[in-house]
Amino acid sequence: MSTAASDFFRLDGRVAIVTGGGQSVGEGIAQRLAAAGAKLVIFDLNADAAAAVAKAVEGIAVAGDQTNESDVARLVDDAIRKFGRIDILVNNAAIVGKTACIWDLSKKDVEQVLAVNLVGPFLLCKAVMGTPGGAAGTPAATGMIARKYGRIVSVASIAGKEGNPTLIPYSASKAALINMTKALAKEVVGKGDITVNAISPAVIRTKMLETIPQSTIDYMVSKIPLGRTCEISEVASLVHFLASSESSFTTGQCYDISGGRATY
Repeated sequence: MSTAASDFFRLDGRVAIVTGGGQSVGEGIAQRLAAAGAKLVIFDLNADAAAAVAKAVEGIAVAGDQTNESDVARLVDDAIRKFGRIDILVNNAAIVGKTACIWDLSKKDVEQVLAVNLVGPFLLCKAVMGTPGGAAGTPAATGMIARKYGRIVSVASIAGKEGNPTLIPYSASKAALINMTKALAKEVVGKGDITVNAISPAVIRTKMLETIPQSTIDYMVSKIPLGRTCEISEVASLVHFLASSESSFTTGQCYDISGGRATY
């Protein structure tokens, strides 16, 4: 039985959480998934931004801090109360942190970035997975493990593979996120159609670049053979594939989207 090309990568009926979905890359990802038929839950620190995007994609908005366990629990509860389950989690929210050499960084500078870029995704992954053997009527019973289906996609960075000077906390946090992805993927193998992947973009054209010195941006772009930054739409398209049912044999991977920077 043949399938029309237009049916590929459809997400009709799937429920997706996009963190940092109220702006920039997260907004682009949310729009792409919604266009494919997904029901969206937009999670963002900025309540107004989350509400605006949620309205545009006909989803729901939840404002909160992904480093706060109570906020993450509320996010999952709101999503399940509204849609009954969570099929897709896109860990997109992140911060760059202070741009400086190691001798100008404090312990707090490092801890702040690790909290948002690693601990936050950890809490979110744990919350949507649930636990094996969840009794009916409990949050665990609606988790990906109990339902034997799920897609987790985390937005890492090429900095997590190669390291960028003056971005030690950010580079380290993204390296940790990539390895958490690989470890979690192995933990859930055999527990149903659950895949866990990451992507590692090179520098993306977003407002975040306004917070980074031009010298750092020039360094990053100079490493890209295509000679330009990545576009949000390009990131969203890769996330879309990994969030779809077609990615069922793809797990524990980190896909480069680097304009040729990464060739290993």
